[in-house]
Amino acid sequence: MNSELFLKYFHRISEAPDAIPRLRSFVIDLAVRGKLIAQDSNDEPASELLKRVYEEKLRLVKDGKINEGRPVARLEIEELPFSAPSGWKWTRLAAISIRIHYGYTASANQSLRDVRLLRITDIQNNLVDWASVPGCEISPREVEQYKLRQGDILIARTGGTIGKTFLVNQIPVTAVFASYLIRVQPSSELPDRYLKLFLESPVYWKQLQKGARGGGQPNVNGQTLGRMTIAVPPVAEQHRIVAKVDELMALCDQLEAKRQEREVRRDRLEASCLYHLNRATDKNAFRDQAAFYLQQLQRLTISSQQLEQLRQTILNLGVRGQLVPQSQSDEPAVELLKRIQAKKDRLVVDGKLKKEKLLPALTNEEEPFAAPVGWSWVRLDTLTQLITKGSSPKWQGIEYVPQGDGVLFVTSENVGNYRLRKMDQPKYVEKRFNEIEPRSILKHGDILLNLVGASIGRTALYDLDDGANINQAVALIRLVLTDSAISISYLLHYLNSPLAVNLMLASRVTTAQPNMSLTDAREFPVPIPPLSEQHRIVSKVNELMTVCDRLERQLADADSQSRRLLEAVLHNALSDSYLSTPAVWEYETKHDKDFGKRAPAVLGEYG
Repeated sequence: MNSELFLKYFHRISEAPDAIPRLRSFVIDLAVRGKLIAQDSNDEPASELLKRVYEEKLRLVKDGKINEGRPVARLEIEELPFSAPSGWKWTRLAAISIRIHYGYTASANQSLRDVRLLRITDIQNNLVDWASVPGCEISPREVEQYKLRQGDILIARTGGTIGKTFLVNQIPVTAVFASYLIRVQPSSELPDRYLKLFLESPVYWKQLQKGARGGGQPNVNGQTLGRMTIAVPPVAEQHRIVAKVDELMALCDQLEAKRQEREVRRDRLEASCLYHLNRATDKNAFRDQAAFYLQQLQRLTISSQQLEQLRQTILNLGVRGQLVPQSQSDEPAVELLKRIQAKKDRLVVDGKLKKEKLLPALTNEEEPFAAPVGWSWVRLDTLTQLITKGSSPKWQGIEYVPQGDGVLFVTSENVGNYRLRKMDQPKYVEKRFNEIEPRSILKHGDILLNLVGASIGRTALYDLDDGANINQAVALIRLVLTDSAISISYLLHYLNSPLAVNLMLASRVTTAQPNMSLTDAREFPVPIPPLSEQHRIVSKVNELMTVCDRLERQLADADSQSRRLLEAVLHNALSDSYLSTPAVWEYETKHDKDFGKRAPAVLGEYG
C-alpha cells in the first residue's frame, strides 16, 4: 500500500459522520492482513517464530508449569480468511498461547484489598482504575493460578461486552480476574501488542461472531477462542506494524479532537446566536444579530438537529413579530377582531351558530410575551365558530369498514405538523357515524389539533374533501373569517411553534396519559397581528424554511459525498485505479478545478 496516497485522503474522509471509527477499524484490518506496511525479505520468517513458541511450550510442559492440553486442530484451507503475505504463517490462537482459561469465581468485596478481583465492568476504554477495583477472598494457591501478569490478554466471554479485550500492562497491585473473563497468556516469544491488535480487528470479530453461542445471551468459550485462525507475521514486521498503527491511531485522535473542537465552537456560536435571537428586545440589535446569523448559516449548521433548532427559532421569531417590520399603515388587529365578532353575531341571528358565553379577556399575566404595536392577544375561541372533538367508534357501536362502504376516519396519528400524515393506509368507519357525530364532520380548511398523548399540540390543515370524521383525541377548529381577518397559514405557524406547543403542554391534564381539554383549547392564547403583517410573516417564515430545506439537502449531499469518498478510499486504496474511481474523481474535480488536467500525472505518481 502507498501510505502517502492513503494519508493524502486521510484528513478529507474524516469529515464523514462515521469516518473516524471506520478508519480505525480499516487501519487495523489492513495491519493484520499485511497491507499496511511493506514486507522485508530480510526478516526472519514467522515459521521460525512458531518453532520457538512450540519449543517454549514443550519446556513448560516438561517443567510441570502447564498441562500438555489438547492437540491443536489442523488448519483447513477454507478456514483461512485471506491469503497471507510471504514470510507470514497461519496458525491457531491456541498454538501461540501458553494457556487459555476462565477466571476465578468469587464475590467482590470492597473491604478486602490484598488481592483485587478484576471484572468486566472495571475495564473501560482499555483502562482500569485499579484503586476502585474491589478485593475478594482467595487462597494463596488460587492466587498463583489466577494472578494477572503483564502481557496477559483478557477477553469478555458473555453479554453485551462479549469479545471485548484488555491487555494487562503496568499492573500496580496483586489481582486475579473474574469468571466472566477468559485469559489468553501469549507465548513470551510473541509481541503482545500485535496479538492485542489482532483481537481488535474485523478478522477477529467475524470469527468471534461466527463462533459465539446463542441462548439467553450470547457467549464465547475458551475452546472457540483457541480455534481462531491468525496470520502471524515475522517478529520484526510485527513491531513495524504496531508502530505504524500507533502512528495512524494518533492521527485519528488528532482528527477526532479537531473535529470535536470545531463542533464545540460551532455549537457555542450557534447557541449564542439563537439565544440572542429568541430573547432580543431591541429591534436594531435583533436585526444585526439576525443578519450575522443568516450570513453564517451554512458555516454554523452542520447537522439535521441544528437545522431543526433553527426551524423552531424561525417559528418563534415569526409569531413574536420579530422577523418582519411592523407598519403604521397596517390596519390594527383590533379591527379584524371587530369584523370577526360581527360575523359571529350574524351567524347567531341566522341560527347557524349557537350563542355561547363569552370567555374572559386575557390578562397581562396570561400573555406569553408583550405583543408589538397593532397586535392583539385573544383566546382561540374568539376566532372560531366551532371547537369540538370526535368520538371513539367503539363507544358508538360503529365498525371499521372498507373504503367504499364508509367515511374517512382521521385519528391523532394522522395529524402531523401542518399537514395530514400516514394517509397511505387510511381508516374508514360506517357512514352512520356521521349521523351520530355530526358536529365533528370535517370540512375543507378545518384545523386539526391533537389533544392526547405525546403528540399534544401537533396541528394540521384538513385539505381533503368534506365528509371525514375524527376521534376523541383530535380537536376540530373551524375559523369564522379567514381571507378578511385571519391567515390560516399564520395560525398554523403559531400553533406549531415551540412557544404555542410549550403553552399547550403546560396546560395539559396528567392522568393515565397527558391530555388537553376542549376548554384548554378554547381558552388558548393567540397573538393576532394586522392581516397584512400576518401575510408578511408567513412569507418570511416560508422563505427561511425554504433556505433550511436547501441547506438540509446540501448537508445530505455533503454527507453522501464524504461517505462515498470514504468508501472509495476503504475499498480502493490498494488498487492501481484508485484515483480513477467515480467518488474520488467527483470529489477532486469539485475541490480542485485543475484536477482533470493533472489527473494523468497524479495517476502516474501514485498509481
